[in-house]
Amino acid sequence: MTRFIATAWSLLAIGGCAYHFGNGFDQKIQSIHIPTFTSEVKRRGLEVQLTEAVQKQVQTRTPYRLASEGEADTLLTGKIVNVGKSVLGENGYDDPRELQLSLAVEVTWRDLRTERVIAEERYLLPNDAAGFTAQAEFAPEVGQSLATATQQAMERMARDIVNMMETPDWYSSPSN
Repeated sequence: MTRFIATAWSLLAIGGCAYHFGNGFDQKIQSIHIPTFTSEVKRRGLEVQLTEAVQKQVQTRTPYRLASEGEADTLLTGKIVNVGKSVLGENGYDDPRELQLSLAVEVTWRDLRTERVIAEERYLLPNDAAGFTAQAEFAPEVGQSLATATQQAMERMARDIVNMMETPDWYSSPSN
């Protein structure tokens, strides 16, 4: 039995070399500055709402602390490039029953110590699904609103942005 346990531990040690435990965030990065996102769309306030959602996700899900640009190790910038609302279903009177809100952004995360881009996601074309997009559906007939759909889309986008910040295999930040 002892031999079995020793063999199991050695196989686990050998087989586990490619894996790491804990979160997937670079431990050499201590802080991040997230200025208010910019926007190319006419709906005011979305850039502030998205910035706040991203900052909240960074504070709750990452080991990084928010800092001013002069004190931060990294800088995360973003721009809202498209917001759309489309009808998914109508009632017999051609009134919208269910709608979909789409949000698309461009995001760049840069190491301020080396000026190297750590990660970058871009929304390229209005119908291109290969970029950073978030969607939320809502049905006005049952009391759902554009405001709640917007909040859901912002939260989904913020989660996706923080997911992007997990340590890429190719990135190695400088030693401190």
